[in-house]
Amino acid sequence: MLNFNQDDFAAPISKFEAMLKTNEVLFFDAQEFESIVQYYIDYGKLNLADRALEIGMNQHPRNGELLLLKSEMLIFEGEFKKSLEIIEIAEQLIPQHEEIFLQKATIASKSKQHFEAVKYLNKALEFSEDHQEIWGLLGMEFLILENFDSAKYYFQLCLDNDPLDYQSLYNLLYAFEQLKDSNGAIETLNLILEKDPYCEVAWHQLGKIYNTQNKYKEAISAFEFAIISDDKFTGAYIEKAKILEKIGKINMAIENYHIALQINDPSAFIYHRIGNCYKILGNDNLSIEYYEKAINTEPTFEKGWIALIDFYFLKKDFISALTFAQKALESNGDNSIITYKIGEILYKLNKFSDAAFYFESVIELGNCNQNIWNKLLDCLIKLYRFNQAKNTIYKALEIYSDYPDFVFRLAIIEINLGNTELAKNHLNTINKSILNKLFENDLYSNFRNIV
Repeated sequence: MLNFNQDDFAAPISKFEAMLKTNEVLFFDAQEFESIVQYYIDYGKLNLADRALEIGMNQHPRNGELLLLKSEMLIFEGEFKKSLEIIEIAEQLIPQHEEIFLQKATIASKSKQHFEAVKYLNKALEFSEDHQEIWGLLGMEFLILENFDSAKYYFQLCLDNDPLDYQSLYNLLYAFEQLKDSNGAIETLNLILEKDPYCEVAWHQLGKIYNTQNKYKEAISAFEFAIISDDKFTGAYIEKAKILEKIGKINMAIENYHIALQINDPSAFIYHRIGNCYKILGNDNLSIEYYEKAINTEPTFEKGWIALIDFYFLKKDFISALTFAQKALESNGDNSIITYKIGEILYKLNKFSDAAFYFESVIELGNCNQNIWNKLLDCLIKLYRFNQAKNTIYKALEIYSDYPDFVFRLAIIEINLGNTELAKNHLNTINKSILNKLFENDLYSNFRNIV
């Protein structure tokens, strides 16, 4: 928060570190201590910053700037109460210092007292010559408060003052998005482009907005202008390629993805997108090649693994699908989607006990949709574990009361246990058209005649 000239650091730092090595206490003026402390804060050497502050405050106990640095350190450490006590002392010494109110605003914001933070930031504006940072902080507080009109106002001030403040531009566009004011966002971007026709960031953002409006021609043009402005702008190539995919120009999409790969380091995301393109073109070999490149580049890239698993699953090559699924789980830990896919594959391989284990694991991981319960119940019924299946159904019904699929399976279990009349009672609670569809399941079609 406090700002110092880096060029002034070298001599005081050397002198201070030489002092620490000799255990000799040398005198520094207060400004030298400020530069030493700020240097160590900037470089994350907080122990040395603390040590410098301790010595500095012993030599200059009534220096307001050092007190503010101490309070800033306490804010880093989450010691808000102690920090406020020191800020109050500093305020008595330098009452019109903007940093006093910036630090109070920081503490208020971190304490989720955002209206208080706004109050302190407005106070800081009264004593600040450079409003840019404070406008940005006010905008962020209003974003948190979901007061998007006010947030928009302050981020617009930032941009008017500094057209290259791209963080404020992104925040401003987010405010427009929340206000569902895409026209306002387009107008703002066009104003930026009138001042700077080669602003690649503005072109890129304009393209993204046109894409959300399904104006694909305009979006592609915007991304192309972004590329003209900066031919190394990876994001523009990727966004352009994604639209080309949408409109069926697959080979052109692949070309743009490859350009993005040439500019930057290998990307699992881009390899995956190229794999999808080759899948659309029906080139299975190249599709698999790029999916494998994706997971080799980033072993935790879930979409790449899932693409490979699904490819072999749809080809009914369940052994290959299982191999990739197990490797995927090793790389992605407790992933409910991959765990579920292993259960599905094992079910296809008639390994119902193993499949049941994985379906139970999915539920334990918090994915409790009805289909997973059904799969688990089907496994248990196939394994003749009727009592376990009944207990499972009762758990499922606690979440999805009277869900017909569960009631139906409960009836099937009762039939297997010889309780035909009880089974009929359960079936009578189910809508006839739903019941007919449930009996279409090959696993249960033979029970239709029994009831």
